[in-house]
Amino acid sequence: MKKISLAFLLFLISGTAFAQWEIGIKLTPSIGTNRVIAPKNFEFKSLNAKTHFGGGVIADYFFRENYAISTGLIYNTRGAGVSYLDPNSSTNQRKSDEFAIQYLEIPVTLKLFTNEIGTDMKLYFQAGGSLDPRITAKVNNEKLSNNDEKYTRHFNILDISVLLGSGVELQLGESTKVFGGLSYHRGLIDVDNFYENKGQFNNNKISIKNSYVALDMGLKF
Repeated sequence: MKKISLAFLLFLISGTAFAQWEIGIKLTPSIGTNRVIAPKNFEFKSLNAKTHFGGGVIADYFFRENYAISTGLIYNTRGAGVSYLDPNSSTNQRKSDEFAIQYLEIPVTLKLFTNEIGTDMKLYFQAGGSLDPRITAKVNNEKLSNNDEKYTRHFNILDISVLLGSGVELQLGESTKVFGGLSYHRGLIDVDNFYENKGQFNNNKISIKNSYVALDMGLKF
């Protein structure tokens, strides 16, 4: 037991020697879609993926030379939308709703770096999740419904996502780095608060979740 405690203490001490913060900015153009689960008779389908654009600040805390905890504040828009059979139609007419849900993402991931694969160049891999409070939302490019109700209320206030990514980081100077990579974000929470509770379906078996792939580009200093 003493040997284990001593080894753990040495790990913490050695990690402290490498501890440092790297702050930066990131741009994240993305392609988003919605995953839909609903009773078959409603014929819910996800619309084609939509492109979005976001960005924000990031912070990598290095506790060892090639190991970091990565977090930040990222503004992003998610969603594509859904189509379904109109329950008020006698001719099986389909309707569709396009979503644009804005979130403030707070990622918490483990970021692992390789040794240099070229001059001042490293690969990185990251895995973790993000806590994503909803800011506002539009449906069919409108903020308000026909009865002047805010569409923001149609969606739950929070999403939680799994985040996986990888990319390349290049050292430009003593403290300046640029990076680029791809990341996959898979929402775990049903974001819908309308179709299952308030809308014309009123069915709690309807579930709509977010997913998107992002191109991560940024600068650290």
